[in-house]
Amino acid sequence: MAHAAGGLAEGLSLSPEEIWSALEKDPLWKDWQEGRISPRDWHLHLSKRLGSKLNFDQFVEVWNQALDPAPIHEDGFLGKLGKRYRMAVLSNTDPLHVAYMETTYEFLRLFPVRIYSCRVGASKPDPIIYKEALEACKVRAQEAIYVDDVPSYARAAERLGMRGIVFETRERLWDSFREFGIDVT
Repeated sequence: MAHAAGGLAEGLSLSPEEIWSALEKDPLWKDWQEGRISPRDWHLHLSKRLGSKLNFDQFVEVWNQALDPAPIHEDGFLGKLGKRYRMAVLSNTDPLHVAYMETTYEFLRLFPVRIYSCRVGASKPDPIIYKEALEACKVRAQEAIYVDDVPSYARAAERLGMRGIVFETRERLWDSFREFGIDVT
């Protein structure tokens, strides 16, 4: 999000850090992430709040700069896992990012189930979004492993009966998979 904050900060008296802080604390942030605000209304809201002069198309371009296109694993690893296990992406994200990711990131095809907060109307750590993923994957919580780089999100999955892994490095992730009996070769 730092990239997007930098783009939003252009021409403003706020630093990218101040922009990001304002976004995180914005009273409408959760509504945006959970799909209760349209992209155009979010653009208008932020333009007024931050004093931005970006038109909607410019805003969308800058907003999507927040996304990091580098997956944590190469397609080969994910492809092997996908042949043996049901895999899903569970993401707190907005409609603009979903549209961009779905048309840009090839690795998403390796996840047949993609659960986005803006489509479900709930975001992590709300149990609703995890239950939606379990239902879509047709598995019970006790059969699922949930990986996230946010510890509180992994703990929320554990409270529902899933096995949670906090992603830190690829090597630690593989070790955790092995502990749970998942073949990573």
